[in-house]
Amino acid sequence: MPDLESLVLSNARKSKTLFSTAGLGAEGRKRQKLSTDADLEKEAISVRLHAEYADLKELPAALAAKQANAMTARKKKTKAPIGEGAPAAEEQRTLKLIEGIAEKTTPSSSSSQATGASTALVQRTKQTFTSSTTHSGEQPQNQLSVARAQATHQIKPDWHPPWKLMRVISGHLGWVRALAVEPGNQWFASGAGDRTIKIWDLATGNLRLTLTGHISTVRGLAVSPRHPYLFSCGEDKMVKCWDLETNKVIRHYHGHLSGVYTLSLHPTLDVLVTGGRDGAVRVWDMRTRANVHVLSGHKQTVADVKTQPADPQIISASLDATVRMWDLAAGKTMGVLTHHKKGVRALALHPSEFTFASASTGSIKQWKCPEGAFMQNLDGHNAVINSLAANEDVLFSGGDNGSMCFWDWKSGHRYQSLDSIAQPGSLDAEAGIMSSTFDQTGLRLIVGEADKTIKIWKPDPDATPETHPLEWKPTLGRQKY
Repeated sequence: MPDLESLVLSNARKSKTLFSTAGLGAEGRKRQKLSTDADLEKEAISVRLHAEYADLKELPAALAAKQANAMTARKKKTKAPIGEGAPAAEEQRTLKLIEGIAEKTTPSSSSSQATGASTALVQRTKQTFTSSTTHSGEQPQNQLSVARAQATHQIKPDWHPPWKLMRVISGHLGWVRALAVEPGNQWFASGAGDRTIKIWDLATGNLRLTLTGHISTVRGLAVSPRHPYLFSCGEDKMVKCWDLETNKVIRHYHGHLSGVYTLSLHPTLDVLVTGGRDGAVRVWDMRTRANVHVLSGHKQTVADVKTQPADPQIISASLDATVRMWDLAAGKTMGVLTHHKKGVRALALHPSEFTFASASTGSIKQWKCPEGAFMQNLDGHNAVINSLAANEDVLFSGGDNGSMCFWDWKSGHRYQSLDSIAQPGSLDAEAGIMSSTFDQTGLRLIVGEADKTIKIWKPDPDATPETHPLEWKPTLGRQKY
């Protein structure tokens, strides 16, 4: 009496034989004499191909006519009618579809079939699969080496003078959370945790004006380039429009359900964009105070919003670790960038290129508009990055531990890193960068810090490539996403 395993195997073999020859008819069963398990396997695949693709063997009439015309134009010596052929030819085409089955044809028949018409819409040459030792196989290897060389090619960064501290301005009684430079480059505004907005002279650092009206921390500021207006938002859910001729609030924009953390003015339209803790990005008509759009999609706090004239006109960053690009006309999402692993706290638009940067904890990424194509990673700033600022060729990033990094925008090389020092009388833990912006010329960097001061930085005028050489070595690291 045979054991159970051999019975099961023989039963399975008989079943496979039965089903594999069922679709071939009596003549097919006579023609196919199955001997080994390999033949059984091949035949089973052949039967499945017959069953599933029998209706697709012939091309549609339009494609068949088109292919026949193409074959006539090429003046082939041997022509096979499309969709019609001897059963043996059909079997050969079926066997070719099965991977690993050798062609059982004579050299003459194989050459005639190779020159004949094929029903395949996409034809692959056998040159692709030749071994690397043949002459035809050398070309893919060369192409591969060229592709690798292109992938590892790195741009050499430009030399930049190091930045040094120029002035420290103290006057606020809370963390300086917002900064904005006016278009004429004469003064700048700062908002802080002491609920005030202060106007400072950019050249001298003297206080010009203090605006009071918010009842909680001021988190966002923007100066209109086309109107005498200053816009502010804060954790008190308020968005205010200040008339700089009378220094009074002339409009309120009501609608946010929680603190408003960021705002941005559209450069060409009378439109104001705000975002905050309720996760919504709201678009306001500046004059009528109407809520034009409520852009919903973020799952957590909207930490930063930027606007630009061309699509995507609105870009928002959120603590849900995504960056969203919005269509302002339709009020819908154009794209979502999900490369960051942690909350995205800051965005920076390049002043002339159609690119931008985003920052989360320990990670800065550059993107290309309009599709949001990933450009490169800027690695090395291991901190919670609260703020980004960009001029024509430098990107600044500030961390909540007081670390500051300056990057070459083109290559992503970090050419300077330093730590901010808290002013005397402050805790060391208050050495944190809360906000930053370049002035209109890009030659002054204004930084708001957690030690209640505003620091102004400038490039070192005495630095040269000889005194401060560029420390850069190309790496072989692959591009990371």
